[in-house]
Amino acid sequence: MLIAKNISKETGEKNLCLAGGVALNCVANSAILRSKTFDNVWVQPAAGDAGGAVGAALAIWHLYYNKERKVYPKSCAMNGSYLGPKFSNDKIESELNTCGAVFKKLNNDELIEKVSSALIEQKAIGWMQGRMEFGPRALGGRSIIADPRSNIMQKQLNLKIKYRESFRPFAPSILEEDFKEWFDCDSDSPFMSFVFEVKKNKILKNKEEIKDRNLYEINKSNIPLSTIPAVTHIDYTARVQTVNSNTNLLYHALISKFKKKTGCPLIINTSFNIRGEPIVCSPQDALRCFMGTELDVLVIENYLLLKKDQKKANNDYKKNYLID
Repeated sequence: MLIAKNISKETGEKNLCLAGGVALNCVANSAILRSKTFDNVWVQPAAGDAGGAVGAALAIWHLYYNKERKVYPKSCAMNGSYLGPKFSNDKIESELNTCGAVFKKLNNDELIEKVSSALIEQKAIGWMQGRMEFGPRALGGRSIIADPRSNIMQKQLNLKIKYRESFRPFAPSILEEDFKEWFDCDSDSPFMSFVFEVKKNKILKNKEEIKDRNLYEINKSNIPLSTIPAVTHIDYTARVQTVNSNTNLLYHALISKFKKKTGCPLIINTSFNIRGEPIVCSPQDALRCFMGTELDVLVIENYLLLKKDQKKANNDYKKNYLID
């Protein structure tokens, strides 16, 4: 925070761009944002060593080749960070058949209807759509999604799919147009780079009530704090991703359908992987994670797979981890 204030004082700049591993600290980013030291704070979605390639490429483009710098004030020049590989339906179907998977091919409307209903039925869903995200955050391209209104979903996802401590919070993906109705915020958060407090009218238990209970911290995390308990951390914040139809049309359509059915414009979004492994990239990666965990549903582009229809899993990740 002190460094940011000194930069502002020395340069007079009103816009701050952050990159590097330190910029993955969402709490620190949010402190800078709330301080109003800068009018705008932008965090590179692939903040970290890998993302340094973007700065190097831009430096060569502008300084060596003397190319004009273009600014897109009302759009995301990084295409929502969806810069990785994608797979055609033909390629996906071929791989699924090779693996002996049982699946259905649906059109987009049928897919959205089925998946939104599965969310309401408290199913845990592997969601693989379009290009993979560039950076460490799953942003609706390679995500595990679920219903944030559930009192038990946070614990179940941690223990049965991520194989990690049950108290770890999950992030919400929310329709950009509904963001300010659910969170105290000053700007959008398309890359999940900031934390925001849940609006007071969504809170169920106040801080004083929780503080008065003689509980260990891990037990406090199991108390429903808001109407979206699965994504509300013990300090009433959430690391939010705002979703718009320009950068991820199908993901936006899914959340919109979920909102139409439930009145809730957000869903749980966590990376499509288990502890210790990278985020899935290919259909084979997704199927392996699906079959080795307790995910209920897998979606790969227009293909829907139900766990109950599949053969016995060849890989059981649970054997590799000690669960708390």
